[in-house]
Amino acid sequence: MSGNMNRLKAPHAIVIGSGFGGLAAAVRLGARGYRVTVLDKLDQPGGRAYVHERNGHVFDAGPTVITAPFLFEELWALCGKSLKDDIDLRPVSPFYRIRFDHGETFDYTGDPAAMRAEVGRFSPGDVDGYERFLSMSEDIFKVGFEQLAHVPFSKWTDMARIVPDMMKLESYRTVYSLVAKFVKDDRLRQVLSFHPLLVGGNPFSTTSIYTLIAFLERKWGVHFPVGGTGALVRGLVRLIEGQGGSLRLQTEVQQILVEGGRARGVLLAGGERLDADVVVSNADSAWTYRYLIPKAARKRWTDRKIERSKYSMSLFVWYFGTKKQYSDVAHHTILLGPRYKGLLDDIFVRHVLADDFSLYLHRPTATDPSLAPPGRDTFYVLSPVPNLESGTDWRAETERYRKTVERYLERSILPDLSSNLTESLTMNPQDFQDRLLSFRGAAFGIEPVLTQSAFFRPHNQSEDIERLYLVGAGTHPGAGLPGVLSSARVLDRIVPHGSSVR
Repeated sequence: MSGNMNRLKAPHAIVIGSGFGGLAAAVRLGARGYRVTVLDKLDQPGGRAYVHERNGHVFDAGPTVITAPFLFEELWALCGKSLKDDIDLRPVSPFYRIRFDHGETFDYTGDPAAMRAEVGRFSPGDVDGYERFLSMSEDIFKVGFEQLAHVPFSKWTDMARIVPDMMKLESYRTVYSLVAKFVKDDRLRQVLSFHPLLVGGNPFSTTSIYTLIAFLERKWGVHFPVGGTGALVRGLVRLIEGQGGSLRLQTEVQQILVEGGRARGVLLAGGERLDADVVVSNADSAWTYRYLIPKAARKRWTDRKIERSKYSMSLFVWYFGTKKQYSDVAHHTILLGPRYKGLLDDIFVRHVLADDFSLYLHRPTATDPSLAPPGRDTFYVLSPVPNLESGTDWRAETERYRKTVERYLERSILPDLSSNLTESLTMNPQDFQDRLLSFRGAAFGIEPVLTQSAFFRPHNQSEDIERLYLVGAGTHPGAGLPGVLSSARVLDRIVPHGSSVR
C-alpha cells in the first residue's frame, strides 16, 4: 500500500509516443523517481516498431538491425533485471549480403580476416585502404559515439568545444567522400558507404561522422531477437509497468499544454487534459513543433524554420509471406540497383520517384523460423523513396510500385515468388505521415547533414519551452536504434531527478 501511495505522490512524466525512444525514456524516467504515463495513438506499442501478424506470419514493421545491445542491457539493469533473462538476442552473420545489380555478392561480416578476403576478392589493391578506413571509423566512433552520443548539445559552446576534434576527424567530408579517400573500387565504395541509408541519410551529403557505424558493428556485431523486434518492445513495456508506469493506447495527443513558458501536460484529441511535471515527446520532432505546440510558444522552431529544414527520404515497404522457404537467402540482403549516386540524387535532391531502385530485404525466418508457419518464410522488402515533397500520389502508385519490386525480386533472388506469395501488405510515404505523423512522410525525420547535426538538430531539451524534452530520430544524436536509445540516455543529464521536481 505504501509503495502505491509513494508512486501517486511522485512527479508525473508524460511520454508522447511508444517508439523505442519513448519506451527507453519512460524506463529512465521511472528509474529517476517519476510516475510515467506513455501515450500512443496506435493500438499497440512500438511506433515504427509496430508488429503486423497475418495467418502465422509475424512482420516487424520497422527496425530490424540490432546493434549496440548494451543500450538495451542498461535499461534492464535500471530495473534490477538482466536483458538475457528476458530476450534471446542471436548474432546474425553475415551482417549483410550485398548483391550488385549484375548478380555479384559481397558478404559483409564482423570477421576481420573474412572482410579482408572479401575486399581482396573485389580489389586486391584496396585491402590496405580498407584497413585504414576501418581505423578511421574507430577514431570517429571513439569521439562521435562514446563521447558525444549521450551528451546534450544545448548551448553553442557545446558545439564549439568539439569543433577541433570534428575537423581532425574530417567531419566536414561526406560519408562517400571519406570512403573514397581510402578505397578506389566503385563497388567497394558502395559497400562501405551505404550505411547512412539505414538512418535516413544520403551517403553523398551525410556527414562522415556516420562512418562510425562500420566500427560500431565490428565492435558489438549485428543481432536479432527471437520473437522479432516486437519482443524488445514487449519487454520494455513490462519494465515500465514493473516500475509502476502505465501505457495508454489509441490515445492521440492534440496539443502540448504550455503555460508560462513551461510544459504543463497535454490535451488529448477527445478533450481530456492530463497534467504533468515534465513532458517528453517521442513524436517526430518537426511534427511536435509544427502541430502539437502553439505558435505563440515557439521562438526558434517557427513554421518557417520547420518548412525550410531538410528532411530524410521516405520508404516504400512491402511485407509478404511465402508458402516455401528460400533457405539460401540471408537474414539481411542489400540489393543495389544499376545506379548509385544518380538514384540517390533522384531521392534526396530532385525528389522524383525513379524507375529503378535499391532494396533492403529482411528475412527474419533465417534466424527465427517461428516467425512464419512451418515450411514458410516471412519477408519485408524496403525501398528508399523520396518523401512527400515528390508529390507522388501513393494511392495510385502503390500497387504498380509493389509489382515492380516483386518482379525484380523474382528474377534476382526469389525465383517463382509470384506463385508462392501468401500474405501481402504495404506501407508508403503517405502512411508515414498519416499513420506515424512523420512530417512530409520522412521516415527518419530531420536529414543528418552536418548543418543539421548535434547543436543544429532540435535539442533534447526544448529551446523554446521549459520541462519539454525530445527523444527519437529527429533530435540528437539521430536515427537508428543506437541513436534513439542514446537520445533517451541524454535525459539522465538534463531532466531533474524526480525528488527535486514540483
